[in-house]
Amino acid sequence: MTRILSPRDIRLASVSTLGEAARALGCLRPLVVVDPGVLTLGIAEPALKALSGAGLAASVFSGVSPDPLDTEAMAAAQAARDHGADGIIGIGGGSAMDIAKVAALLSRHGGHPRDHAVPKIVDLEVAPVICVPTTAGTGSEVTRAAVITDAASHEKLLMLGTALLPALALLDWELTVTCPFRVTVDSGLDALSHALEALVNRNASPYSDGLACEALRLIGANLERVAGAPQDGEARKAMLSGAMLAGLAVSHTSTALIHGMSRPIGAAFHVPHGMSNAMLMPLVTRFSIATAPQAYARAATALGAGDDLAGWLEGLNTRLEVPKIRDRGIAAPDYDAMIPEMVRQALASGTPANNPRLATAGEVADLYRALWQG
Repeated sequence: MTRILSPRDIRLASVSTLGEAARALGCLRPLVVVDPGVLTLGIAEPALKALSGAGLAASVFSGVSPDPLDTEAMAAAQAARDHGADGIIGIGGGSAMDIAKVAALLSRHGGHPRDHAVPKIVDLEVAPVICVPTTAGTGSEVTRAAVITDAASHEKLLMLGTALLPALALLDWELTVTCPFRVTVDSGLDALSHALEALVNRNASPYSDGLACEALRLIGANLERVAGAPQDGEARKAMLSGAMLAGLAVSHTSTALIHGMSRPIGAAFHVPHGMSNAMLMPLVTRFSIATAPQAYARAATALGAGDDLAGWLEGLNTRLEVPKIRDRGIAAPDYDAMIPEMVRQALASGTPANNPRLATAGEVADLYRALWQG
């Protein structure tokens, strides 16, 4: 069965329209979940001003980590209940938006994030969620997914379902202009990995293929451009659109082996998600390409990568200063000791089953070892 799900409203518009948009959804007492850095730097100020200008009684929650925790999601849910929130607004990168989405679920249905994680699909009614991205990367503003780290087990929990699908995505490229180099790059590489995995995915359809190809075209033409010229408005706008399209595509297909292997790396060693995806892209591409040569050829064409997609991805990583995993201050014995658990978590997430070439546990372990040697 092919099922196409997306937010009921996606707007490429000024954040100054947020207040009236929230009011139209019946959000008169929203909880605003905001990245603390976004709050401190004043990036969220136009959004908060728009809410107050529309006469909305907003309360702010900023207890969000770069790798959002289950404890933070539960605290945000409690903050929503305490405020009597009739909607939740996430402003920031994927962390803030994922906390907002999970808080909406927990505030109405209770429990721990693990209670709602895959293999369960959470198609439940929740209060309206509005997402306002300040990075061009995760696409969380348009996906039916969220990833939360269990603070006790250090495992990243994948949650899927319509309960995680925002009612409104409001994209204002001007909010991304102040993103520092590393955030811009890692976010953009995350978006690239979404589009790539959607295009080669076992669940791909003409709908997701069109979205993924256009996302790859936009990202391929603009990621290095915006990394070198952060004030380039056209490149910023293109990257935000590309990340959104990639999010729609991967929300339809789900992710595959790259993300399945990336999440455990982030949980165990606190490698930024987009960075660990980028580290894995060339390796997994070489592993998988013979199984789906036409899909990978379409990806290469959209990116302008020539006839060596894996080599092009390696070159992109070099140009964008993506480190090797062994250069992240991780001790080799610690990494090697974690491989069995990372393999378990990767396969338990279910997403490697969407990869064009299915990987055994032994092959996933070999890929983790090759990543260290690469």
